Amino acid sequence: MLAKPRQPDAETEAQVLAEAAALDALYGHLTPVEIIARAATERFAGEIAAVSSFGADSAVLLHMIAEVDSKLPVIFLDTGKHFGETLDYRDALAADFGLTDIRIITPDEAALARIDPTGNLHQISTDACCDVRKVEPMARGVEPFRAWFTGRKRFQAATRAALPVFEQVGPRFRINPLARWTTSDLADYMRKHALRENPLVAYGYLSIGCFPCTQIVKPGEDARSGRWAGQAKTECGIHLSGLEQSLTDASL
Repeated sequence: MLAKPRQPDAETEAQVLAEAAALDALYGHLTPVEIIARAATERFAGEIAAVSSFGADSAVLLHMIAEVDSKLPVIFLDTGKHFGETLDYRDALAADFGLTDIRIITPDEAALARIDPTGNLHQISTDACCDVRKVEPMARGVEPFRAWFTGRKRFQAATRAALPVFEQVGPRFRINPLARWTTSDLADYMRKHALRENPLVAYGYLSIGCFPCTQIVKPGEDARSGRWAGQAKTECGIHLSGLEQSLTDASL
């Protein structure tokens, strides 16, 4: 039986929302590395992690984090449905950058046995599949921290066009150091630092998730158009309100 959710502390969430807005005004204009350094070594020292899919352009954020603190925890959601290339890329980048604290979070086995016993839930309900394989594990992954970094950018999709650098997620902070960066910024950084590219990019996978729900991006389409193609779905849920609800679950 699922645990009953705790009532969110509205006062705490309001304080975090106000602080996130203040941090965005104070630091949002800085370079990504400066944002990472301020957050990791000052505001949230010892209480912050990064979340990475080790996808198409994950090397940029991870390289910057390693430059600031290679011991910073990096959370990776192993959904059980990743491309083999993604798992190999994860291990290669960790070695390249000297990242020493990769935390692999997996779905709850009992929940999978109950909700997705055949492993085909994605064919019936992509939302339900993402909930059990991504949202709930993500909530467990970030629960010990006050804040976490993501690699989200405004250009990736219309739903991210107004993405702030600092934002509130329940009683925690989510930080998007690359929010203002463009595809050119990313490409320039990759070249400058000779970073290893995810091998799937060469085949046209510009946004990489689980293999059943990821397709090659067609010319002229936005980078995330290959995710859940043919559906209205644009996000897995780990960046939406579902995560906030999971973070208030009494089982955490």
